[in-house]
Amino acid sequence: MKLAILSRAPRCYSTRRLVSAAQERGHIVRALNTLRFAIDLTGSDPDLQFRGKPLSTYDAILPRIGNSITYFGTAVVRQFEQMDVYTPNSSYGIANSRDKLRATQILSRHDIGMPATTFVRDRADVLPAILRVGGAPVIIKLLEGTQGIGVILAPDIKVAEAIVETLQWTRHNVLIQSFVSESKGRDIRALVVGDRVVAAMRRTAQGDEFRSNVHRGGQVEAVQLDKAYEETAVRSAQIMGLRVAGVDMLEGKDGPLVMEVNSSPGLEGIEAATKLDVAGAIIDHIDNQVAFPEIDVRQRLAISTGYGVAEIMVHTGSEMVGRALGDSGLAERDISVLTLHRGTQVVPNPRSSQVLQDQDRLLCFGNLEEMRSMIPKRRRRRVRKLPKDAIIED
Repeated sequence: MKLAILSRAPRCYSTRRLVSAAQERGHIVRALNTLRFAIDLTGSDPDLQFRGKPLSTYDAILPRIGNSITYFGTAVVRQFEQMDVYTPNSSYGIANSRDKLRATQILSRHDIGMPATTFVRDRADVLPAILRVGGAPVIIKLLEGTQGIGVILAPDIKVAEAIVETLQWTRHNVLIQSFVSESKGRDIRALVVGDRVVAAMRRTAQGDEFRSNVHRGGQVEAVQLDKAYEETAVRSAQIMGLRVAGVDMLEGKDGPLVMEVNSSPGLEGIEAATKLDVAGAIIDHIDNQVAFPEIDVRQRLAISTGYGVAEIMVHTGSEMVGRALGDSGLAERDISVLTLHRGTQVVPNPRSSQVLQDQDRLLCFGNLEEMRSMIPKRRRRRVRKLPKDAIIED
């Protein structure tokens, strides 16, 4: 396998370990500075140049895109995708994970446990937002923060209001998030590779510091995760479009609460804590998957006029409830079921004998007109009742 590691820091621990692990396994590997690429759109086929010269052929890339170059870095990864070069982390996955608000929106749609979070811009909405997440103490996060930078613990409501207003005045976007007191100063970092957690550690803040990041002096220890934490970490990474990710979770009283999904997790702390060859696990995964490059399904399906992907809900009153998939009539309507979603369970390529239940969600490819006729009318969203003296906008 010929592998390119996209990194601006070839001498940092993580890049050196990945290069070493690849070489130990007999692969050809190069660490390439992401900023030295040029995206070539002049020809009929997508191409890239590196340091002003045509790029040689690679089987796979491993993006290590820094926060400061997310836009250009994801554009380079996207070009590799257009060239059918395998990447464990998709361009949209990297972009989604970098935007804390977007990541929270995506994960919340899939029933991933997270601290209560809100996002507002108007000064008048700040106090109601703080109260919605449970009041003070409250966590305030910059959307573009990293390694614990831009994460502030406000001890009371007045301080929280002042911090949010000051940051907004300086044109910073911030999230307001509940403070999980039972996990103060501690969190879990799970390193996900493919569909499993290959290593996990608990990070503990020192002294009065509430942030447990290793870069802020946090102490680390290996930890064996239970099933709930492993499943949450893997699902979060996959939902984001990442096959190599560090998933940070708080230990809430009711189970794991995801704080962040990191597309370029550092390896030094977790390898030191667990004594595991995490870099090797990443290289082995890429080697096993290199024949399956990332495909933008929307692009490929756009050329199939009249056909597309849609999600069909098996709802109460539907004739499909209680029937086997093979007897549901979908095949006769030119509709193929790709996956069946039942709660948090996902069944890929469900068998024709699979019995459908109420509230099953079927991800399908087929005739759009047929699928459109099967989608029930959208239910009206239930709106919370406002106090009688509340002012309603025009």
